[in-house]
Amino acid sequence: MGLFSGIQLASRTARCHLCQLSTSKSWFSTKFTPLGGKNILLMGPPGAGKTTVGKIVALKLGLPAIDVDDDVLETMWKMPVAAKLAEVGGRRFLEEEGRTLCNFSASGCIISLTGSNPLHAEAMQHMKQNGLVVYLDVDSEDIIERLGRMKVNRIVGQEEGVSMRDILLFRKQFYEKWLDVRVFCGRGDTVEEVAEKILRAVERYQEHDEETYVSTRCGGSELSDRKTYFSDVVIEGLAADGGLYVPKKGFQKVPKSEWLRLISMSYPEKASVLLEKCIHPLDVSALDLRNMVFKAYGANFSSERVAPVKHLVENQYVQELFHGPTASFKDLALQLMPQLFAHCLPPMCNFLILVATSGDTGSAVLSGFSRLSGTDRHRTSVLVFFPEEGVSQIQKLQMTSFREGNARAVSVLSDFDFCQKSIKRMFGESGLTGHLAVEYGTVLSTANSINWARLLPQVVYHSSCYLDLCRDGVVNFGEPVDVCIPTGNFGNAMSALYAKQMGIPLRKVICASNHNRVVADFITTGRYDLQDRPLQLSHSPAIDILKSSNLERFIHHVSDRSSRLVKDLFTRLDTQKHFQLPEHLLGKMQQEVQAGWCSEDDCLAAIQSLHTQTGYLMDTHTAVAKVVADRLQDGSCPTVLCSTAHYGKFAPAVFKALQIQNVPQDPTEQLKELEAAASGPEAHREMMKCLRERGRRGHGVCQADYSVLVEEVESMIQDSFLKVT
Repeated sequence: MGLFSGIQLASRTARCHLCQLSTSKSWFSTKFTPLGGKNILLMGPPGAGKTTVGKIVALKLGLPAIDVDDDVLETMWKMPVAAKLAEVGGRRFLEEEGRTLCNFSASGCIISLTGSNPLHAEAMQHMKQNGLVVYLDVDSEDIIERLGRMKVNRIVGQEEGVSMRDILLFRKQFYEKWLDVRVFCGRGDTVEEVAEKILRAVERYQEHDEETYVSTRCGGSELSDRKTYFSDVVIEGLAADGGLYVPKKGFQKVPKSEWLRLISMSYPEKASVLLEKCIHPLDVSALDLRNMVFKAYGANFSSERVAPVKHLVENQYVQELFHGPTASFKDLALQLMPQLFAHCLPPMCNFLILVATSGDTGSAVLSGFSRLSGTDRHRTSVLVFFPEEGVSQIQKLQMTSFREGNARAVSVLSDFDFCQKSIKRMFGESGLTGHLAVEYGTVLSTANSINWARLLPQVVYHSSCYLDLCRDGVVNFGEPVDVCIPTGNFGNAMSALYAKQMGIPLRKVICASNHNRVVADFITTGRYDLQDRPLQLSHSPAIDILKSSNLERFIHHVSDRSSRLVKDLFTRLDTQKHFQLPEHLLGKMQQEVQAGWCSEDDCLAAIQSLHTQTGYLMDTHTAVAKVVADRLQDGSCPTVLCSTAHYGKFAPAVFKALQIQNVPQDPTEQLKELEAAASGPEAHREMMKCLRERGRRGHGVCQADYSVLVEEVESMIQDSFLKVT
């Protein structure tokens, strides 16, 4: 039952009992409440509007409103709070305030806490036993302005010489610790707007069963007996019917006022707020999610801004997505995804993460999962399959350098599509997955972009990119921007479209292919055709892909979630190697995305041209995006190139583009020489460290035989979970 419909069915009368038992005061409401008798506890700094908003929420729900300052503290102390503070001082005040709250009980009420209640751990633990803590996350500038109007120039705990801004920042850690639900308030939100946000947040919290996921190949009626939550899709990766998971209700639309407030925030702060809107707090609590995010995007990134946006030429900008530990955009997802995976792990099972990579995913997965610790690390292992001849030398060195612990990279004498197809086949064979579960207590999962937890964090950097352009004065919020993305598996492009659904004003998502242009041809013609189409190696190997997995999510999106159509098309692709999108959907698709492709010669020429013009060095994938953007952009709005890798990962091709002779054989020396030739970006420190410390190592190579890959999987499980150390 929804929050509002339930209230309509409830009795219109309420009885509140006030009992005086020595120093105890108790409030109880017999009226229906949305949380089954629990209180709604409004928490936030002084000036957040808790009292006023609490009265509005209480009025709308027909419940008692309690203000801790007025109805609890002053009643029990028989004196104004300000007088008590003056009498006992700040430190003793916090203790007496906390003890008083510990003697207070209520049920089914809207309770406005004081700004200092969260600083007393025992009091908050007592209140949380029968309450949902809703944090009014109000912009500090709004708070300071309100306190000024109220003529409040000092609050509890504010020492002499400490500014109001600094004490508010100090208190934030306590609010983050205790919250169950965040109500993120935009700049200038009215109390009525905040009250409505609280009602929606509480309704969302209680309707966990409505925040579920469906397969792109299976309609809702077919899944009525089973609820699939975020924690399920993180672990399962691929749906049982072979489809990809998508949120049943899509994405929340973020109001403009909230986007405007996000502009000034750090990347981890933006990520915390946006991901909370996409992950239900009963799947991952706000506190746990925040801790994961700040661990994911910290000192392991060489840029404090994590994914900085820089001006390139004219109306073109570049978002540098290569400042993570493995110098690839994959780090933006894979420094977070392993933590989400570990958090969602069910007890009593081991998990083997299977990954197919065309280059960058492999090292990023290995890096991300290697940062797990304790039992999380002991219960997970990672096996990466990559094409022996389809990745760069440095990519291969990065992957094969992870040999400690439960991590291994094995090359296959085939291409990426064979690796990906083999892994999908393993997930679809119930005999194999059942055997591994029964024999070894091990469940298979994946960290490719078919896994929702891989795709979701990428929505953040597309949002952050636009907000950075607003911060720098390139656009005002609401003005359009195009984004051009080197495209293979379509995950990066799909996450940009999801950012657009959340309210980022992206005009066109431009998909840039190399000479393996199956995605570009599909977007242009509506025909997806793998017949007589061998994979061709290129200077941009990360997009050397023919079977683009995330196109399935895109077709599901543009077809208004027609699972029957998606199933028919991709079954036809598996059996006949081609399909044709219905004509009415072709135009709809082209309204959201454009596409083009780039030859090998044009790719290298673009690197040389930009370097000559600006001194800036692109990698080969970014060059593919630049060539396509130059052809398709009309100049009416800024265009951002997604720079998906550092140029050092593809040094031989960059040397060729710059026509530099006598290239050093040692990869470390290659990077040093390229850095000397470039005005930017600077050399990637983690990549240099990896090459210096680990050097060249041997690695396993297997034949392009599905049964051989299955043997590798079983061997990995035995080595990871059965050996006694």
